[in-house]
Amino acid sequence: MATKEALELARKQKTLGYRLKQNRASYVMMAPYFILFFFFTVAPVVISIGLSFTYFNMLEAPTFVGWENYVRLILEDDIFMVALKNTMLFAVITGPISYFLCLLFAWIINEFNGKLRAFLTLIFYAPSIVGNAYLVWNIILTGDRYGLLNGLLLRLDIINEAKVWMKTEEYILPILIVVQLWLSLGTGFLAFIAGLQTVDRSLYEAAAIDGVKNRWQELYYVTLPAMKPQLMFGAVMQITQSFAIADISINLAGNPSVNYAGATVVTHLLDYGSTKFEMGYASAIATVLFLLMVGTNKFVQKILRRVGE
Repeated sequence: MATKEALELARKQKTLGYRLKQNRASYVMMAPYFILFFFFTVAPVVISIGLSFTYFNMLEAPTFVGWENYVRLILEDDIFMVALKNTMLFAVITGPISYFLCLLFAWIINEFNGKLRAFLTLIFYAPSIVGNAYLVWNIILTGDRYGLLNGLLLRLDIINEAKVWMKTEEYILPILIVVQLWLSLGTGFLAFIAGLQTVDRSLYEAAAIDGVKNRWQELYYVTLPAMKPQLMFGAVMQITQSFAIADISINLAGNPSVNYAGATVVTHLLDYGSTKFEMGYASAIATVLFLLMVGTNKFVQKILRRVGE
């Protein structure tokens, strides 16, 4: 009889209703966040996916068109293919490089103590939060002899005449990549700093007994496995940043840029969503971008789970 009652209790404890009742205080505390998250993140994503199968111009009711937007996007939209190529280049180059730079600088800065560490953290993090960062780069890249970059190169006799950097197709994408790397030490960098400071120091002593002999082995076998949550978070943030690049392209190269050399999926999305008001087609672009980001995140997280194994 007791065994039957124990089985019944165990079955009851597995139900959602029982867990909600037992942890109702926690769920009540989390409810405001979940409500906001649902209405401002989950619901817009679901609605956008639905709208991607319609023609919707903001003035008339959406009209179902099936896969027409996706067929047009992949087979007919040459600008999208250019934007997709540029976005993938941004993701492949700036994503891994900025991720490892964040980790490297966080590891180095964490070796300092007190106010010096806080000061260095601020110095490295500042570019990602400075509101006039594009103003600085516009001054550097001004297309006459008074631009800082042109002035330096002319003075060193590297070039003979001023270059119009952001109006010359071959220079646009490399410059945007450099600027993105300069801006990339953001939230992920802070997460790594926080993660490094929470690693239990006794783990290093145990690792030394087990045969870990140098700092690089400590990093791989102790530090990185101990901060996997921060590594995962940093990866998500860097992937999101590298796929969602738009502001630097619009502010430095314009929208559209010369021969769409600086176009990205997001600038293409903004063009159709905010300028042409083809919301169904813009939603199709957003859905493709969403699937790319989710797929890349899953792949990167699968790799990071193997760290330290």
